[in-house]
Amino acid sequence: MPARLLITCPDRPGVVAAVAGFLFERGANVVASDQHSTDPAGGTFFMRMEFTLPAGTDEDFERDFAGAVAERFDMEWRFWPAGRRKRVAILVSREEHCLLDLLWRHRRGELDVDIPMVISNHPDAAEDVAAFGVEYVEVPTPKGGKAAAEAAMLERLAGQADLVVLARYMQVLTADFLARVGAPVLNIHHSFLPAFAGADPYARALERGVKIIGATAHYATEELDAGPIVEQDVVRVTHRQDVAALARLGADIERVVLARAVRWHVEDRVLVHEGRTVVFG
Repeated sequence: MPARLLITCPDRPGVVAAVAGFLFERGANVVASDQHSTDPAGGTFFMRMEFTLPAGTDEDFERDFAGAVAERFDMEWRFWPAGRRKRVAILVSREEHCLLDLLWRHRRGELDVDIPMVISNHPDAAEDVAAFGVEYVEVPTPKGGKAAAEAAMLERLAGQADLVVLARYMQVLTADFLARVGAPVLNIHHSFLPAFAGADPYARALERGVKIIGATAHYATEELDAGPIVEQDVVRVTHRQDVAALARLGADIERVVLARAVRWHVEDRVLVHEGRTVVFG
């Protein structure tokens, strides 16, 4: 059975040996291993391992690993049987480019996940989502109705998602929602922030003569657009492009950056520590 193990702990001698020895004693075969230390002398150590386990040995893995290794090295860790597909729920408003790209990649087998539902505060993408065989849940957010809308979304999402993706969902989620949703929330936006926040960022970027269009995928936190960054990318632009061209290039790069971030998350390649990420590519 294929599985993955992610570890964060104080760096000290013997960590790798202890993990490798534990896996060896259980007949595991390590097929990939990545590690990083912020400082070998008293820093923080990060590790990601992929391995196979003999059939049936995963049932007690977490209990045994906690007692034999994790407690001894003061580890934060998580274990995931790679054969168990993560469930990814998608939230969207009217801009559908990121949503449809994720659905397309899922249909092509590029994202090894289940998508139980798409939730939107508008009806615009209902027909497109239905064509992919995914449930579409419309939860309007009228003025003064944010609390009720979030309560409705939490009810639908309860126990149904291992990751929530904001694929251009244009409502600010409250701290209460983020605390209760029970899964990491991954967001995508243009990388003009904080300089060009709000409406018409590409028009204001053109006025300032920007030379780079970018996108940022990050985990959502209480602090708006300031969560740990998972992926970013840019494309160069010139004075020849108008606002529509800048927006089109921005949408293109948002699609790619979000897809990478989702894939890295579901493949357990991302570790978050003190507001920053370690991403094992």
